[in-house]
Amino acid sequence: MNIRTILVGLALNLIGSNAVLADQVEIKPFIPGSYQQILTASPHQPLMLAIWSVDCPSCLKDMDILGKLHEKHPALKIVMLATDDAEALPEIKRIIDSHKLGGLENWAFASDNPEKLRYEIDPAWYGELPRTYFFDAGHQRVGKSGAMSLEEFEAQFSKLKM
Repeated sequence: MNIRTILVGLALNLIGSNAVLADQVEIKPFIPGSYQQILTASPHQPLMLAIWSVDCPSCLKDMDILGKLHEKHPALKIVMLATDDAEALPEIKRIIDSHKLGGLENWAFASDNPEKLRYEIDPAWYGELPRTYFFDAGHQRVGKSGAMSLEEFEAQFSKLKM
């Protein structure tokens, strides 16, 4: 682990701590091992991993739909993962707040090697966004790239056997 990775992680933790104190969004640092941590924290539970970026217009369009889905399916665990670096944290928090997604589990890349993080999530994924993974209770997954309609999300949810 190099000094930059440590500093980014510390910055994310400090911002996350301040966010909790300010009753705002908590953003966890996504580092090597975090993907497995997310899956391990939800044994035998379906979940959705929505990967996005502040610079992705299609991702931002999905945000309103994700908020509606969370209201309609509160039992489904939705995890948000921003692929931006620590410099984008204020914008990440602003976007999450503005779309009322602060109640979800939120993460942001916190490594100087984003390719390694992407590979850990899915070796066949090359970074196109938005990217959404739907995991059934056995954590078998289906990955979808690109913006999705409410109906497309609902169709995937119906396959998860919630």
